[in-house]
Amino acid sequence: MTIFAQNLDQYLKEHTSPEIASTVMTLADSSIAIRDLLNKGVLAGIHGEAGGQNIQGETQKKLDVISNDLLLNALTQNSNCAAVASEELDDISPANQDGTLLVTFDPLDGSSNIDINMTVGTIFSILPYHHQGQVATETDFLQAGKHQLASGYFIYGTSTMLALTFGAGVSMFSLDPASRQYVLINERITISQQTAEYAINASNRRYWLAPLAQYIEELAQGDTGVRNKDYNMRWVAAMIADVHRILVRGGVFMYPFDTKIAGKAGKLRLMYEANPMSFIIEQAGGASTDGVQRIMDIEPTGIHQRIPVVLGAKQEVEYIKSLHDQAGILANGEKI
Repeated sequence: MTIFAQNLDQYLKEHTSPEIASTVMTLADSSIAIRDLLNKGVLAGIHGEAGGQNIQGETQKKLDVISNDLLLNALTQNSNCAAVASEELDDISPANQDGTLLVTFDPLDGSSNIDINMTVGTIFSILPYHHQGQVATETDFLQAGKHQLASGYFIYGTSTMLALTFGAGVSMFSLDPASRQYVLINERITISQQTAEYAINASNRRYWLAPLAQYIEELAQGDTGVRNKDYNMRWVAAMIADVHRILVRGGVFMYPFDTKIAGKAGKLRLMYEANPMSFIIEQAGGASTDGVQRIMDIEPTGIHQRIPVVLGAKQEVEYIKSLHDQAGILANGEKI
């Protein structure tokens, strides 16, 4: 049996600044509280809807609200956090003017899975704050993903795990239920450039743009088509679970632009989901685009901006881009 010795707090002291280390530990402590509530399930009265909608117009689950409050209260009390932005809240939450960091988070990604006892998780991103001594504003958060100092996610599944990057590779930790500590299990997460597994919501097929529809048709043809091999489709309906699967065994994940809702650029949020997951995927050797453009180069226009997402195995992501290039269209359907 392999014995893992290094806890998260020890790892952070060796790999990042005290300010970021403190912030990640605040996030980790909150994740354990969320995990405890999930383990109690219906006995804790957390199932069902909270009776309201978030800024995205989505019905909030009770644990969405509870998780948001846990994270928000903890982070705004951390002296290193100048401000916090949550997917669940209309506006940012200024915290400590002397802080040097900004934090964005999705408190419970995949929350529609709570009531059916499937995987959910917490996604976070840490950005630099450049105006110490002043009250942070939304504009301070509008930084391209390439400026992230750290990103990660806590996944609450059969075990609770943390994937984390500071821009020098991806490390993974598992929560030890006995010690209530995150323990390092892998410092060198890598994604194969090739894959035979993909994740997409196939029910939206009729709304896809032609390049993406062509790509999925090629995969569906398997070894009888131009790709000359069989592919498997997997779809959890929680980005965090699909991305975690890619980190563990490879694959490509897509939530592309579609025409289902006019004027809606995409499903996923740039600041809370796409940027932090793109940072992780790239640091593990994968690629992440909106179908054409590198996601972490996109300049945000608002903290709740949505975009299409294609990420995972580099060869597949680049091939999807080439199909858009050949068709002469951008990821949103506009002509190049």
